[in-house]
Amino acid sequence: MLKRELLEILVCPKCKGELEYDKKNEELICRKCRLAYQVKDDIPIMLIDEARKLDG
Repeated sequence: MLKRELLEILVCPKCKGELEYDKKNEELICRKCRLAYQVKDDIPIMLIDEARKLDG
């Protein structure tokens, strides 16, 4: 699980917008860009090319 302090400073690398942490799927979600960034072993993978596009 990501620390609250880290979540407060992380932003979307594409739009610099706010991210929402999805604990169940271990992803950081940018609603504006409709991208989900995976978190592996408590390390966010903040690469735009590796982000998952959200449906609809």
